[in-house]
Amino acid sequence: MRHGVRRAAWLAWVRAAGFGVRPPPRGDMAEPGPGPSRAREAEPDPAGKEEAAAPAPKKRRLAGGERYVPPPRKLNAGVSFGAEHFAETSYYFEGGLRKVRPYYFDFRTYCKGRWVGRSLLHVFGTEFRAQPLAYYRAAARAGRLRLNEEPVRDLDIVLKNNDFLRNTVHRHEPPVTAQPIRILAEDEEVVVVDKPSSLPVHPCGRFRHNTVIFILGKEHGLRELHTLHRLDRMTSGVLMFAKTAAVSKRIDEQVRQRQLEKEYVCRVVGEFPEHEVVCEEPILVVSYKVGVCRVDPKGKPCQTLFQRLSYNGSSSVVRCLPRTGRTHQIRVHLQFLGHPIVNDPIYNMEAWGPDRGKGGKIGKTDEELLKALVEEHRSKQSLEVLGIGEEDLNSGGESKDCGNSGDGTKSAEAPAINGSSCPAEDEKDPERNDAAACPLNSDINLEMLDKDKELSLCENQDGQTGEKGWEEKDPLCVECRTSRRDPSPKELVMFLHALRYKGTDFEYCSSMPEWAMEDWEE
Repeated sequence: MRHGVRRAAWLAWVRAAGFGVRPPPRGDMAEPGPGPSRAREAEPDPAGKEEAAAPAPKKRRLAGGERYVPPPRKLNAGVSFGAEHFAETSYYFEGGLRKVRPYYFDFRTYCKGRWVGRSLLHVFGTEFRAQPLAYYRAAARAGRLRLNEEPVRDLDIVLKNNDFLRNTVHRHEPPVTAQPIRILAEDEEVVVVDKPSSLPVHPCGRFRHNTVIFILGKEHGLRELHTLHRLDRMTSGVLMFAKTAAVSKRIDEQVRQRQLEKEYVCRVVGEFPEHEVVCEEPILVVSYKVGVCRVDPKGKPCQTLFQRLSYNGSSSVVRCLPRTGRTHQIRVHLQFLGHPIVNDPIYNMEAWGPDRGKGGKIGKTDEELLKALVEEHRSKQSLEVLGIGEEDLNSGGESKDCGNSGDGTKSAEAPAINGSSCPAEDEKDPERNDAAACPLNSDINLEMLDKDKELSLCENQDGQTGEKGWEEKDPLCVECRTSRRDPSPKELVMFLHALRYKGTDFEYCSSMPEWAMEDWEE
């Protein structure tokens, strides 16, 4: 009782004195936010009156031992990347390839609904199996795993709704062609480029700086671009971006109303029929992770028109007019017709059987087909051509959700906190897909790393992780200890090219690629 009287008297004195403060919190009161709050001194207003300090936010009463979770932060709206993102690392060129210097990168995500009530260790062990649990323990000891911006000390911690996870990794990107991105047209509304083969449109999976969006931002000063349509990583040709949200909305409406005409050109196996061919076979996605589709009655309806332009005795150049936009629509329809693209790394492989999938005849289950495709590329050391690595094959199940990127920008950046899974891009174009990641070398004894050593994350003055990782090998990074065969520039080209895009008030064309010339020979 005596304590209550003293407290009431103290509160009365505070109010009489006019202080805009609150009494000290009791032991069962938790301060919101990841760190201690700081009172801001009141500033006099222009009229000379002192303005009372803003009232402190209401404190939530927690049960004994309950862990406080800060409210979710508001993410940045929009689709742009800024200077701080472009400064993460730099390019260098070697053997006809554009390469990215390794750099440290934060994968960030909020706790997913299915993770609530599960321990962090259980989530890593069931959904991020690409790395052994020993890796995550070592990463936690090194201070690379953070929960609500606090270092994770115990992987047995149980996740709650709105938990914010951050995983810092040493990131390596696959090489792409060194061919430059050519600007076809630019005005106050749009930018139109001629995309080289092997470049993803935007960050996804293992690719971030080796993407059209980042190269345009870093080398051409073109930022805050809005993607109007997408092309498969291996497809070259006309690619459009809007400079404003209003232009993006206007052209996107033309896409939805199917007022946008798209014309492709490709080189296919054998003598394609001289007459116009229409293919309307439905297409089903077999694997988002590997990026494989096939004709199936349960698939989505679609239509492609084909017309032969030339034949050189062994292969044909074909004009393609997709009327719908399904994943790999042109490539899958050409395979079904028995004329796959000459150097298609998916649909012209022996894994599809002796007829290479002609007429939809495969003779394998989907699982058997995927295994055969992976083994065929693994034997040729060409998994990089698919844009995937061993880590993708060892990680969790399929997912369509690419989510928000770590910057709060809407993109196909993987939501996984180790960056090891990323499905195909959202469907806006009949030819696009990207995937992800890297393998683990089991000969690294992660348990023997110094438990007290804070491994350098090479932060710059702004707290951003940067490219100093290029100078030294990272003790936790498997890629630093893995020797890979670089793909040749020839392997990074597929004979499928977006030749022309036409809307109600615009039309953009690129030149015919060299391999599409009538007298071209392998």
